[in-house]
Amino acid sequence: MDLSIVVPLYNERDNLAPLHQDLSRELQQLGRSYEILFIDDGSIDGSLEVLRAVQRCDPHVRVIRLARNSGQTAALACGFQQSAGDVVVAIDGDGENDPADIPRLLKRLDDGYDLVSGWRTERWKGAKLMRRAPSVAANSIISRFTGVRLHDYGCTLKAYRGDLARSLRLYGEMHRFVPAIAAEQGARITEVEVGFKPRRSGASKYGPGRILRTLLDLLTVRFLSGYSTRPIQVFGAIGVVIGALGGIWTAWLVFEKIALGRPLGDRPALLLAVLLVVVGVQLISIGLLGEMLARTYHESQGKEIYVIKEKF
Repeated sequence: MDLSIVVPLYNERDNLAPLHQDLSRELQQLGRSYEILFIDDGSIDGSLEVLRAVQRCDPHVRVIRLARNSGQTAALACGFQQSAGDVVVAIDGDGENDPADIPRLLKRLDDGYDLVSGWRTERWKGAKLMRRAPSVAANSIISRFTGVRLHDYGCTLKAYRGDLARSLRLYGEMHRFVPAIAAEQGARITEVEVGFKPRRSGASKYGPGRILRTLLDLLTVRFLSGYSTRPIQVFGAIGVVIGALGGIWTAWLVFEKIALGRPLGDRPALLLAVLLVVVGVQLISIGLLGEMLARTYHESQGKEIYVIKEKF
């Protein structure tokens, strides 16, 4: 199989048939063998019935229905694992991504990249600053934290080498951080400008509630990508700083008591200084426990702390 198209969806009944038509038209022109995997993430609006009808008319289509609504990350992870193509392309089921951009992504893969991410330059064109600014800020923060500079982390339209896509382990809201996770495995990543089409029907599934989850997952990605095998360097460093501040503060208070005769018993500063010392010791202990857990994890599973790109 040359090409697998993974389409995660949830309640997109009226968008599925037009999307399938657009995909089929573009893929037939490529002259490659292909499959289209629709991953139904527990839709309740009749999307499954539409997919059954599409699948009966097109042998290239495969439909996988998840037992419950598990989120876009789970749907993507399922699609990646079930794909068979040498190249995997992920595309949204709402019709906002244009299948006509797929050949351009594939061309960049042929140039030697492992992951090509779409950049929806037209998405916020003409939109109010209050709508555009949060997206720009979020992408800037994610790029800075992860070290992978992209303009549009939220774009589902991406092309992957098949072995890379099937090696990704995603959970939480990690689908938006796929480039950072792939970069940890040594993937070469680039970005291509793609079109943006307003959805034909339905409403966006994104809302303010995802902001906090995204921020927490961003911290997780940053920690796992940089310190998963050396947690003592995070917790230990913070613990040393806090503990040192507490120790210095405590020493100064003792000096005031002995040299200057100032009372300590009724001063909250003493309690706070001692607390800083205790917290510092606890953080260093957490770092040491993290080191032990990391070693146990890698040794028990035979999991290496490196990724081999190629052998000669």
